[in-house]
Amino acid sequence: MTVSASDTAARNAEFKQRFAAVLGDIQKSGAEDGEAMALIGSLAADLADTMQQLTWTAAKSNMTPQVYNDLLKVFEQRGNEYHQAGKTKHAYAIQALAMSLVAATLRSDPQMAAGEKMLDAVIDRSVSVYRTQSAKSRH
Repeated sequence: MTVSASDTAARNAEFKQRFAAVLGDIQKSGAEDGEAMALIGSLAADLADTMQQLTWTAAKSNMTPQVYNDLLKVFEQRGNEYHQAGKTKHAYAIQALAMSLVAATLRSDPQMAAGEKMLDAVIDRSVSVYRTQSAKSRH
């Protein structure tokens, strides 16, 4: 079964709306919700470390298509599990990273490319804060 161009355009438009909502929320409330930002930072740092990168952005740019696909599947599964268990902040962290991954495939759209850079900057900042706090707690 093939996906028609209109179906793809509709899915992309729907994603773009959801992406804009998540980006707006993370920019607005992210500074107010330290726990959610710490979860984003922790998860993104762990993934970056696994890929031997310092930042989420670097890890994302070095992913193979297989890693990308596998990670999206894990994000979908774990995100649903966390949501069903009432762990909304954990699900939110996964959603932010999943949206960043998918946004990378839509860079031909200037708005998506700009939004991806903004979201990745927030995620990378969360990684930096997480790493700083982790280093402090070890001493």
